[in-house]
This record gives sequence, structure tokens and C-alpha cells, in this order.
Amino acid sequence: MAVSRWSILLSQLQANFLNMDAIEKLFPDAIRMRVEDIQQNNDVVQSLAAFQKYGNDQSPVAPSTGRVNHQRGGGFFSGVLTALTAVAVILLVYHWRSRESEHGLLVHKAVDKWTTEEVVLWLEQLGPWASLYRDRFLSERVNGRLLLTLTEEEFSRAPYTIENSSHRRVILTELERVRALGVKPPQNLWEYKAVNPGRSLFLLYALKSSPRLGLLYLYLFDYTDCFLPFIHTICPLQENRSGEDIFTKLLDLREPTWKQWREFLVKYSFLPYQLIAEFAWDWLEVHYWTSRFLIVNAVLLSVLELFSFWRIWSRSELKTVPQRMWSHFWKVSTQGLFMAMFWPLIPQFVCNCLFYWALYFNPIINIDLVVKEVRRLETQVL
Repeated sequence: MAVSRWSILLSQLQANFLNMDAIEKLFPDAIRMRVEDIQQNNDVVQSLAAFQKYGNDQSPVAPSTGRVNHQRGGGFFSGVLTALTAVAVILLVYHWRSRESEHGLLVHKAVDKWTTEEVVLWLEQLGPWASLYRDRFLSERVNGRLLLTLTEEEFSRAPYTIENSSHRRVILTELERVRALGVKPPQNLWEYKAVNPGRSLFLLYALKSSPRLGLLYLYLFDYTDCFLPFIHTICPLQENRSGEDIFTKLLDLREPTWKQWREFLVKYSFLPYQLIAEFAWDWLEVHYWTSRFLIVNAVLLSVLELFSFWRIWSRSELKTVPQRMWSHFWKVSTQGLFMAMFWPLIPQFVCNCLFYWALYFNPIINIDLVVKEVRRLETQVL
């Protein structure tokens, strides 16, 4: 059967070549005039050249040597994808192996049961400056029960002697949150995921597929816990740009100024993924590799969004923008409602797989999508 199919295919190709030769011999003048018309049209010539180049790049075998004809830059591109995939797999395995330790985080343990070491761990997570007071808390053997009784006056005198008023304010502000919650509030990505696994997965996909709607959700439904720290981090006050670390900004729950709102709304409207990249940039010291994956993914998503706008503009489809926006809003809202309804039925294993896939493997997929969009531009008629 296979031999007969190849025979039929070869016979068809031979017939096509014979027909082309016959047409060239019967109508030489018409073919010459058509070739001259095509050569005078620069747009058609450029398009044909682009298609020819694209076809040469896509050909798997070189006709003269019989060896594989790799695309220009294909080796480097494949190496980058392989390296990123390896890093993503390592991070995935690391966090997957440590998933059992999520139940031992302080966000799940009552503060009155904290040991001295856990109190010091809580203190050090407030910022690099907190290491100045580590030995003082250890020497006094401050456990969770004792921590709840401490006041600003006691922090300012011996044996703690926290003379810096800003440091005292941060410690007291965070201590008030601990007293109100009864546990340590989440202060990094993994603690937030441990406390809010469903919301973490939803925000991760929402900020990827629709960052504007995702940030709108934070403003409407998670203003105090997420949106205020977010806007204070990416749009800080001018006097705080060089003096405050990321943890101090997270504890600053003041209402944003008009200047902060103006900067945020401009970026929100035109560069929403830049907001995510700036937020991840401030977390480089806390989440070294994860923040870099988020920044790369934000850049790639911004490029893909520009390609989408370019396609709409080049095809004169601006009138369809309102319909596209409504369809996108309806799709995202439906997916969010569907997830909220069926979240209790989804196994935790599946949720973890989806979370880490979106976090570490989506940037690698988006690199391939950007390369395909660039190649598509080469074959597009100008």
C-alpha cells in the first residue's frame, strides 16, 4: 500500500511539471508580460521574497548535501528554551518537594504557640534591618506569648533598645496585625499561596490573560490586603523611593495620593504588564528566580499584546475593538465564575500543577509565540 501511494504521488508531481512546461511553451508572451508586471510591483516582489526566505528557512533538508538545514539562530533559540525549561523543572521539583512544609508555616500556627526561634524568624522577615535586633530577642527568649505583651515603651528601652522610630513603627504595626489575626499574615508568595490557594491561582491566570481586569478585581474585592500594598510598591511616594524596603511598603496602608493614582492609571491603561514587572522587580531579593520568570513573562506578554494591536490596526478592524473587549470580559468572567463554583471539587494536586505551570512554563511558551509572531511579520504583505 505504501509503495502504491508513493507511485501515485510521483506520477501526480510529474504530470504537474509537464503541464507547467506545456504552458510555458504555448504562451511564452503572456508569461513574460505577467512576470514583468509582477516585477514592477514592489509590494508583490517583497512578499514573494519573504515567502521564499520563509520557505528556505522551513526546508528540513539541504538539497545538495542531504543534511539538516537548521534555521538561522535556531541553535541559540533552542538552547535558550532548553536552559529555561531546565530551570523551570528544577524550581518545580524544589517547590513540589517542599509542599508538605506549607502546613508548618507561621501563617498556620497560632502566635501564642510560637517558639523563640519562630519569633526571631517573624522579626527577620520584616526587613534586612531587623537583623540588628535578632540577638536581643534571642537573649530575652521572647516567645509568642511574651511577644503579644510587648509595647512601644518596652521596645524603646533596654533590653530591646530599638532607638530607630521607623523600625519601632514597623514592628508595632506588624505586631498589631498578628494580634488581630492570631497568626502571622502572609509576607511572600508562598505564604500567600498557602493561605489563599484558590485566589493565588485565579490571580496568576487573570494577571496573565487579562491584567486590567485582574487589577480591577483587586481594587474591588481585595483593596486593603492586596491592592494598597501593590500600589504603594509600584508607585511609591517620592520621598520613600530610596529609604524604604519592600516589607515597609507592604505595611504602609495609607490611602494613595493623587500623584500615585495618576502614575498608576497611566501604566494601567497602556502598560499593565509593566506594573507586574515592577512589582516582581521589588521582590528580587525574596524570590530570586521566580521574580525573574515573572519579569520575563511580563515583557513577553507586553510584546504579544503589541502584536495583537498591530494586527487589528493593519487589518483595519478598529471597529471590532468594542466587540472584542466585551467578548474578552465575558470569557474571563465566565472562567472566574466557573472556577469559584467548582473550586472545592478540584484536587489540590491539580491546582498545584496548574499554579506552577503558569508560573514557570508559561514564559517559555510565550517565547515561542513571540518568535512565531516575528516570523509572521516577515510574510505579511505591507
